[in-house]
Amino acid sequence: MPTRNTPWPAGTPCWIDYGASEIDAAKDFYGRLFGWEFEGGDPEYGGYLNATRNGEPAAGLGPLMDPGDSPGWTTYFATDDAAATAARIREAGGAVVVEPMEVGPMGTMVIAADPQGNAFGLWQSGQHTGYRVFNEHGSLVWNEAAVDDPAAARGFYTAVFGFTWAEVPGAEGYQTFAIGDRMLGGLGGHQPGSPKGWTACFAVDSTDEAVATVESGGGKVTMAPMDTEYGRFAVVEDPWGAPLSVMQPPSGS
Repeated sequence: MPTRNTPWPAGTPCWIDYGASEIDAAKDFYGRLFGWEFEGGDPEYGGYLNATRNGEPAAGLGPLMDPGDSPGWTTYFATDDAAATAARIREAGGAVVVEPMEVGPMGTMVIAADPQGNAFGLWQSGQHTGYRVFNEHGSLVWNEAAVDDPAAARGFYTAVFGFTWAEVPGAEGYQTFAIGDRMLGGLGGHQPGSPKGWTACFAVDSTDEAVATVESGGGKVTMAPMDTEYGRFAVVEDPWGAPLSVMQPPSGS
């Protein structure tokens, strides 16, 4: 089980959380899909929960900060200085929606949007260093964004995080982003009918079983399972319309 218990390097997608309109129903759906257990829920943190695998944090789940928003997943990038990164977001044309906010001793969070309106977060870790389990069933395996103007988006995220980019051959302009030699995620053009903005991809033991669990739980499949060189992949929506993807890594990987 790959784990990490120290802060993630700046610019790394380090946490994901879900804003829920129905907390108990979301716990049930995602608990069955990913085998999650839940810790926390203290009133002082607004009922926020950590979803865990084998006792290690994999993701967060909490009530929607604005009840008028749609349920969905937020990707957070690690930062060593939330205020300085928030300043770079503004300088690059983005918006800071929630100013740097200390979450007790856990860390400092920011909610922002790029110039095209795609939301993301920042996390400056304190006691909570982000996800501690990854690349196994029920944990994060990949983050990517689908945007209207990929070139402009690459410029923005490079200015904010210092990313470098590499085009994936035959992938219609899709590019991966990295810091140094660490590949961190991907970004490409938005296709009508597909999720827009930042989405999270979760590792699963069986993509077909995960898709069946989504459908039996009231969700739907928006891209049927398909085999790729990276694994068997599918895009789904939960019962509240929030997109996510699942990936069964190739055997032996």
